[in-house]
Amino acid sequence: MTGPVLRALGLRRRFPHPSGDVEVLRGLELSVDAGELVTVSGRSGSGKSALLALLGGFDSPDSGRVLLGGEPVDGAPPWHTCAVLPQALGLAPELTVAENVALPLRLQPGGDRDGIDARVAGLLGDLGVGALSDRYPGEVSFGQQQRVALARAVSGRPKVLLTDEPTAHLDAASKPAVLRLLRRCANEGAAVVVATHDDEVHAAANRRVRLADGVIMAASG
Repeated sequence: MTGPVLRALGLRRRFPHPSGDVEVLRGLELSVDAGELVTVSGRSGSGKSALLALLGGFDSPDSGRVLLGGEPVDGAPPWHTCAVLPQALGLAPELTVAENVALPLRLQPGGDRDGIDARVAGLLGDLGVGALSDRYPGEVSFGQQQRVALARAVSGRPKVLLTDEPTAHLDAASKPAVLRLLRRCANEGAAVVVATHDDEVHAAANRRVRLADGVIMAASG
């Protein structure tokens, strides 16, 4: 599939504040094609996380709409359609690392259940956390949890992948594997959106957009 998979049309979102409502998004427009890795930059508080929450259906705009595959987003789509890696990660503490990564595959209708173990092992190995598969999230570092959460997000080969600061807690040795996986997801046809302050992530993107004053201010290849 080519062409826009994900579109934000006129998004507005305000949040209450004691001194008056704060409008973090002001008619934002964004289009992301299949096979494209787009990074979103902007100062802290510029609305990057708010934008991802709207794109992923975890929040609703005050006005405007989000289209995924041409259809309006109303609530969070299934993981194989749109997967999200939030800053909070959201790993299930009662499941092992491998069980967390396998979860989208086990919930995916019509998925290849025979290939689940191989898919999980491959992703964890690619990210350098294969030896942790039988541990629980609370037994590994936050940076390792972040890589596990990325493996879970991509395990079902989603059409759209949204990630919020995916390299924020990684050391220099761990980062290249994450960048390769994000790039690979786009190369395999996903529309990938990454909110980040990391220049190395921006360098791996097809396009970088800058969020300021609640709108997309600039784009570069």
